[in-house]
Amino acid sequence: MTAKPTTQGDWLTRWDPEDPTKWSSTLAWHTLVVTTFSLTMCFVAWFLPSAIVPKLNSLGYSFSSTQLYWLASLPGLSGGLLRIVWMVLPPMIGTRKMIAATSALLLLPVIGWGFHVMHPGTPYWILVVLAILSGIGGGAFSGFMPSTSYFFPKAKQGTALGLQAGIGNFGVSLVQLLTPWLIGFAMFAFLGGSQTMQMAGEQAHEVWYQNAAWVYVPFIVIVAVWAWIVLRSVPIKANIRQQFDIFSNPDTWWMTILYIMTFGTFSGLSAQFGLLMANLYGLGNPAIVAGSGGEAQMLIDGYAVPDVFDYIFLGPLVGAGARVLFSPLTDRTGGAIWTLVSGIGILASIVITIPALTPDTSSAQALEGGFTLFLWGMLAIFFFTGIGNASTFKQMPMIFDRRQAGGVIGWTSAIAAFGPFLFGIGLTLMSPTTFYVIGAIWAVGCIAITWWRYARPGAPRKS
Repeated sequence: MTAKPTTQGDWLTRWDPEDPTKWSSTLAWHTLVVTTFSLTMCFVAWFLPSAIVPKLNSLGYSFSSTQLYWLASLPGLSGGLLRIVWMVLPPMIGTRKMIAATSALLLLPVIGWGFHVMHPGTPYWILVVLAILSGIGGGAFSGFMPSTSYFFPKAKQGTALGLQAGIGNFGVSLVQLLTPWLIGFAMFAFLGGSQTMQMAGEQAHEVWYQNAAWVYVPFIVIVAVWAWIVLRSVPIKANIRQQFDIFSNPDTWWMTILYIMTFGTFSGLSAQFGLLMANLYGLGNPAIVAGSGGEAQMLIDGYAVPDVFDYIFLGPLVGAGARVLFSPLTDRTGGAIWTLVSGIGILASIVITIPALTPDTSSAQALEGGFTLFLWGMLAIFFFTGIGNASTFKQMPMIFDRRQAGGVIGWTSAIAAFGPFLFGIGLTLMSPTTFYVIGAIWAVGCIAITWWRYARPGAPRKS
């Protein structure tokens, strides 16, 4: 028998997902739809800089590669810091206020990018502020996921959390896939003129880059109003001090390490994929653009320099799709075995990709072969991070009680959200090969933790 929800203000007065008489599946799934729509817009706002930053210089800006890496990295730093704030909000202010307010706040970075991309004279510090504000979309994740976990029984949490996170992750591909198409026509020309895009080796052409941001504004407004009207909050309340008891549990720290491997890698590569591709196999590689004498022109003529926008959406799409597809499997088999598969797959994919991180510029054929290996290796990494993102979120509700599980989901999400920042800084301070070797070593450690603590027969916390 399904319960009919009763409320007192924002809060449900009776709610226990493990008791069918005190749980409404209709309300739970309706809440999932609204919050997932909002979360998708959050990821759009978070990764909007990744679709804009690689093209800034082509639009008339003149930033160094280091400045561009910082702009692409700052949403990750901001998102990670803000996730520490958002992780404590669900038991304090509830789902309704949190989702509605977060959705409204997304307007700040989205409108800001839409306006300033039209003005190449904008000071660098303003774009830095916009990159930081974009982190609001990343910070929201650690509040949305614990909140969703309160609405579902443990037997369905793998599917529910996987659907929400996976579909939300599609926001990354959405913004990267639609941007090249949206900028091609004067949809929002009335909000500002067109821009001239000039790329090396190509003729200048007219674009309307503000479309990449403005198109999402109506959807953000709609979901903010929708959330305020229909959502309610589960009566699980705790102050900040009570929520910090998760840090005395060692599994909080083990799961944090595992989620850095999965979502940290997914978010980090999603933010840096385009710049890394451009700097290795595109016009950001001095050996391809400059060379010596007539060699440079020969390479450009004989080698199809990839436009990053033709490819960067594929990685997040593959990762998000894997998260959605494998989430129901984790409800059937448990999460630990799939986290183990994820770790092994990530390790193998990194090892396969490493040779392609030092492009052979001796010939067009060598460059094309290296690029093919690089692309497929990167997509494999994205695929296995998606599996791990699904499986770790199944493990946490099995390892911890309901309130603590929500807190741990929020905490691990907060730390892993530093992925875009750490990847940006790492790729700035060291060679891609060195950075990927460090990633391989991290994956080895995660495989060992997963096997010993969670997956092996007789594991202390079989999950």
